[in-house]
Amino acid sequence: MKRLLRLPDLLRFTLVFLIALVFQNCTEQKIKESTDETLNITDYLRDTPDYSMFLEALEITNYAPFMNTYGTYTLFLPTNDAMKAYLKDVGANSLKEVPLADLQNVVKLHILNQKINTTSFTDGKIATPSLYGQFLVTGATNKNGESSTTVNKTASILKSNVPVGNGVIHVIDKVLRVADKTLAQTIEQDQSLSLFTEALKITGWYDVLNKPIDYTKNDIDSYLTVLAQTNEAFKTAGINNIEELKTKYSHLHEPLNPKDSLNLFVSYRILPKLQYLADLAITPALETKAPLEVISAKLDKDVILLNEEVFNGVLEKGVAITREKSDVTATNGVLHFVGANFAIKKRLPSPVYFDFCDQNEFRQLTSVFRIPGAAPKTSLAKTLFKDVTWDHNDPITYFKDAARGGTVGFGWHGDCLEINRFRDGNCQNITFTTPVIIKGKYKLWISYRGQDTKVGLVKVFVDGVEMSRQINMLENGNKFSSIEARVLESQGYKRHVYPHTTKMNCRLVGTVDIITTGRHKLTLQSQSSFSAQAWFDVAEFRPIDMDQLYPQFDSGGDGFYTPPTP
Repeated sequence: MKRLLRLPDLLRFTLVFLIALVFQNCTEQKIKESTDETLNITDYLRDTPDYSMFLEALEITNYAPFMNTYGTYTLFLPTNDAMKAYLKDVGANSLKEVPLADLQNVVKLHILNQKINTTSFTDGKIATPSLYGQFLVTGATNKNGESSTTVNKTASILKSNVPVGNGVIHVIDKVLRVADKTLAQTIEQDQSLSLFTEALKITGWYDVLNKPIDYTKNDIDSYLTVLAQTNEAFKTAGINNIEELKTKYSHLHEPLNPKDSLNLFVSYRILPKLQYLADLAITPALETKAPLEVISAKLDKDVILLNEEVFNGVLEKGVAITREKSDVTATNGVLHFVGANFAIKKRLPSPVYFDFCDQNEFRQLTSVFRIPGAAPKTSLAKTLFKDVTWDHNDPITYFKDAARGGTVGFGWHGDCLEINRFRDGNCQNITFTTPVIIKGKYKLWISYRGQDTKVGLVKVFVDGVEMSRQINMLENGNKFSSIEARVLESQGYKRHVYPHTTKMNCRLVGTVDIITTGRHKLTLQSQSSFSAQAWFDVAEFRPIDMDQLYPQFDSGGDGFYTPPTP
């Protein structure tokens, strides 16, 4: 220190400055770690007084910290005016007077555990359920010449797609209310359904529709869907009271008897599982609680028609679901309204063409699934599939053929299901859940892409019953290209696509007796050590008295081909 003091003033000043500079560089700097200053949901509400009451609800229910964490959420946010109207409806002066469990349920109903913008809304249910577990339903309405989006038919969206750090907010003008009534109670409280309610009670179905969800089972399977008829629909059919309904339909005069036609009349309007309009619109055959009976459904523009079919060239007009009144959520299911009376139809066996690639999990690949020029193949893990199961953990692959930008060949829809190393020790057994098949006898055809080496034999099972013939995947279409079509059919083969490609082949594996109308299990089992990929196109269930050759499938396309009549 003495030596430092003896130095000249200028030199001493310079040395002190350098020492200070070194200490400054060694001091920990405060680095801005965040690159996004967008507020999360809770902080956004704290920063916006117009939503202070829903913020208070979050704080009372202890959801405020949760909604301020990282994630991807959608919040349907009621305004303060909406919250005040809610308090008036429930007879409370403040949110603290609302029972905590009720307030928690209301809060959870407004939150979805996924970010969903209005561009993903459809005229129907949102695909992701709320945190409460009930689905929300969106739609469009026009008031005073202005269009708006509604939620659960009661609330209008005032401001949409508000970005926040952990999701998106849609501001609504009413508080959404939790469905707290069973299907039976929901139907009974609607005076326009009084005759339908009486029918439910005398057949015993009221008690079934009044049961709460059994959460010890798969809760989705515990739900029910009801297609209810209004008094007006009955009146149009000449039925004005319960006695006239019994006279017309109760042939055993025992409505509680499941075999009585009135009991069947009611059970035909009750569907298993939770099925909103969005689900019905994409389901061509609806299973019902009437044993072995189904309802056909098709979408005509924006109307869902039930049991509209063409038989022997004659159009049988269907019954429309009343869209604006339907999609009513209950605690144990969903209620729809139909516009007219309808009865069970005698169903004859009809063909089912099951494309192996037509799985919801593949369909969700919207940038790939049947898109020309997109990536030729995409593999998905077995844990993702609902209706396909297989042994081992190898994925299965959606593979587009040459018609859709891939390399496989020209199959129907331009795609095939690829199984890699289809052998013992890997995926040796793969089981599919088919679409609904009407009871009856069918010939079962399996189409595939044959190869010259490295593949082998495949057994086919329906509901565990082995078919009489195996598929030899070494046989491709080229082997039979010179044989006349009817001769080839007699040998158990055919050309299933048009124009035909020699890479594709189709094998008759046997005749199957479908005992019950519904979805069934189709299993493919390899019998040898495949060291190359196996490609499967379509499983055809054709009634035994139907032409087994025509219609053919559009090679690389989505339609059918029937040769012109000479």
